[in-house]
Amino acid sequence: MESNSNLLPSPLQGIIPPMITPLLGRETLDVAGLERLIEHILGGGVHGLFILGTTGEAPSLSYRLRYELIDRACKQVNGRVPVLVGITDTCFTESINMANKARDAGAQAVVLAPPYYFPAGQAELLEYLEHLTPELPLPLFLYNMPSLTKAVIEPQTVRAAADINGIVGLKDSSGNMVYFHQLQSLLKDHPDFALLIGREELLAETVLLGGHGGISGGANFIPKLYVDLYNAARSRDLPTIEALHEKVMQISSAIYSVGRYESSYLKGVKCTLSCMNICSDFLAEPFHRFRSTERDVIRRHLEELGIVKKQ
Repeated sequence: MESNSNLLPSPLQGIIPPMITPLLGRETLDVAGLERLIEHILGGGVHGLFILGTTGEAPSLSYRLRYELIDRACKQVNGRVPVLVGITDTCFTESINMANKARDAGAQAVVLAPPYYFPAGQAELLEYLEHLTPELPLPLFLYNMPSLTKAVIEPQTVRAAADINGIVGLKDSSGNMVYFHQLQSLLKDHPDFALLIGREELLAETVLLGGHGGISGGANFIPKLYVDLYNAARSRDLPTIEALHEKVMQISSAIYSVGRYESSYLKGVKCTLSCMNICSDFLAEPFHRFRSTERDVIRRHLEELGIVKKQ
């Protein structure tokens, strides 16, 4: 492992927002918006930054655009927190290329979901990780995202992968707490293996029950809320947990459920950041930003939640 990873705590703990990718067009980053967004997120006291994940629309972006984002984000963060870079791809070689780019730009770790399209069996997945990991220049976090990849990284596969040198943790976005607890039980002898929850609605109970933190989409626009909830859960402050968790649930039901397609979550997060005047809400095709009807609904919810001022 290169010296980049010296900044990476073992295990990585806290709130690591999965950053959206601010766009002005299908092949153009919103550079000014990206700079504002990174400062806004880091200003909330987060413990890391994850770029080019699901929330970052990574599979929809050209490699040129992904490389530009890696360069700009790493340069701006400048070691203030660890930067994690998504390298999920259907092609083995492209994942390695992205990892090498991440190292060269100064990132601290990479994140990998199972290759999508052709579903892999568990034995195939483990062999893939055994072949890929030695080629990677940075520590690797696994990413369990079965709704989008068609493959669950089964608990026994994760347990076996934890023995591979260089694999340091897992982000679980399945929403299945039984799965998460199975991982915790199987990995008791790997205290440095980070177990991070993707679904922010489960953040409080995850941390209360010994999980290491969350990769929470809402931390793009209100990072301090998730940091405060993480800290309250760490210190077992139940009244504070209850109040902050309630706010997280309000955000989830108000912002992520507007619209009628599976893209509603992405549209909701980007629309919120646009309403806050942080960055553009352009989405990579085949998606489009919320039209004025949905945008008005989001804005009303944000006013009610106190996230933007009433007009």
